Amino acid sequence: MAGVWARRGSGLPLLALSVFGFCLLLQVNAKRPPKTPPCPPSCSCTRDTAFCVDSKAVPRNLPAEVISLTLVNAAFSEIQDGAFSHLPLLQFLLLNSNKFTLIGDNAFTGLSHLQYLFIENNDIWALSKFTFRGLKSLTHLSLANNNLQTLPRDIFRPLDILSDLDLRGNSLNCDCKVKWLVEWLAHTNTTVAPIYCASPPRFQEHKVQDLPLREFDCITTDFVLYQTLSFPAVSAEPFLYSSDLYVALAQPGASACTILKWDYVERQLRDYDRIPAPSAVHCKPMVVDSQLYVVVAQLFGGSYIYHWDPNTTRFTKLQDIDPQRVRKPNDLEAFRIDGDWYFAVADSSKAGATSLYRWHQNGFYSHQALHAWHRDTDLEFVDVQAGGGVRTL
Repeated sequence: MAGVWARRGSGLPLLALSVFGFCLLLQVNAKRPPKTPPCPPSCSCTRDTAFCVDSKAVPRNLPAEVISLTLVNAAFSEIQDGAFSHLPLLQFLLLNSNKFTLIGDNAFTGLSHLQYLFIENNDIWALSKFTFRGLKSLTHLSLANNNLQTLPRDIFRPLDILSDLDLRGNSLNCDCKVKWLVEWLAHTNTTVAPIYCASPPRFQEHKVQDLPLREFDCITTDFVLYQTLSFPAVSAEPFLYSSDLYVALAQPGASACTILKWDYVERQLRDYDRIPAPSAVHCKPMVVDSQLYVVVAQLFGGSYIYHWDPNTTRFTKLQDIDPQRVRKPNDLEAFRIDGDWYFAVADSSKAGATSLYRWHQNGFYSHQALHAWHRDTDLEFVDVQAGGGVRTL
């Protein structure tokens, strides 16, 4: 027994030594100061913020976790492409009170999380339409107190969720180059602080938001390609409804009358609705007593009139067009005579007849078969003096 106790006792000093060493290690680690995040000499940094003064360039040696960066009184004038790409988590960027004159097209590339961008009190006089490309999370943008005289069309187009915009303190020249801005301000959901024109003299000190579009004389003599639609259509009819611009397209290849609506923010036509029409040759919109109707003329399968229901936000079939009269429609025109609405259909079949229909209370009714000729291919309404007339060609 004594030998056993001796062997057990001989292990006690070892155990005590191990416990003592572990405690000593804990004390050493407890006294070790936390690792200081990297920070350039011109900046003050925490783990996720950096405040920099008199920097000679956009600081590179910053904590990777930085979500807020402020640059003040910087000693450089140009923000180059990809200047902040090393800070992908950035959410707040303040570039106030510097001498910046130029911002590269892709200066903010990689900042998909950026929500707040302030570029105030600088010497910027122009921006590219691509300046804010990629800032899909931006909600607040301030360009206040620069030397901006104009803004390129679509500069704010990449900013899908922009809620607040400040353009105050700039010297905007309210000529044709900012007409788009007046239109955009009238339709955007973004809150924009009041901005004023610096020139020309007739608009000086006028609020940009209040400028009437008719005051802009922006006629040009050149036609340029503006938008291309990736599908064929055999007819196109622009029309106004509830102060918005639309286009009705007859697309037999898509078996539909396609209605496009003008997007005043994106400045392009977008899909709005479709009316089933397997063999449409003409889709004629008509606004009668503030109600929208579309006459759908088809080569086969019958021709119909549809009504837009604002409650269900869809087109519903209102009535058929007599298939005995209209067999092979080739053209369709709508017009008013003495306050009444009419539409005429040129029929190109041997057995059909070019026919005139008149609106009465809740539908269009056959009014007149125009003549005994057949195979009409075109129809035009001509208003002669105070009277009305229809000419078929």
